[in-house]
Amino acid sequence: MHLRPKPWARPELEASPIFIPEPWEKRGSWNTQYLRPKQPLYLELGCGKGGFISQMAAEHPKNNYLAVDMIDTVLGLARRKIVAAAGCEAPDNIRITAWDIARLEAILGGGDRVQGIYINFCNPWPRHRQHKKRLTHPRQLAQYRCILVSGGTIRFKTDDDQLFNDSLTYFESSGFRLTTVIRDLAATPLKDDVSTEHEAMFSKQGIPIKCVEAKMVSMT
Repeated sequence: MHLRPKPWARPELEASPIFIPEPWEKRGSWNTQYLRPKQPLYLELGCGKGGFISQMAAEHPKNNYLAVDMIDTVLGLARRKIVAAAGCEAPDNIRITAWDIARLEAILGGGDRVQGIYINFCNPWPRHRQHKKRLTHPRQLAQYRCILVSGGTIRFKTDDDQLFNDSLTYFESSGFRLTTVIRDLAATPLKDDVSTEHEAMFSKQGIPIKCVEAKMVSMT
C-alpha cells in the first residue's frame, strides 16, 4: 500500500492506549492486553487503513482483536477508524501493532491462542521467485498453525485469481480443510462479513472478489 507519509501518524500511535509499540514483549501473554482476557482472540494480518477490523471489533464486543501492519501511516489511519467506530479513544477489545508478518513467530507464540485469522487483499507476489512472500504460502501457514486453536480458521479474500487458486492448494497441503470457497462474493455473500476498502474498490471495477475459509485440522 503506497501512501504519502503522514507526520502525525507515529505520535498519535504512541499516544494511543490501543497501540502496542513493542509487540515482542507481549509474546505468550497477548490475552492480558485486553479488559476481558478470556474472550476469543482474532487476528488480522495486514490491516491497512482499518476499515475491516474497526467494524469487526465494534460489531463483536465479545471477541478480542489484534491488527498487524508494518506501516505507521496506515496504522495511524486504522487507529482513527477504530476510534470512530467504537466511539471512544480506548476500545477494550482491540489492539494494533506494527510488525513484519513474515516474522510473526517473534511476537505471537507460547500461550497465545488465536481463534481465527483474517487476511484481506494481501500482495499477490505474482513472480514465482516471490511466492514465499505470500501471506498464504505454506511457510507462513506453518507459523499460523502454531498459534491457532484446534479447529481455528483462516478467512482469506483477494481479487487475484492466480493467488486465490494457489492459496487453495497451499491450505490443503498445510493441514487445512476448505470449508467455504466463493469465487464471487457479491453473488454469494458470506455471513458475518465486513467489506474492506480494497473490496469496495475492486467491486466497483467489476472485479469478482474471491474468498476462502479454511479450518485447521490435524496433520497426519
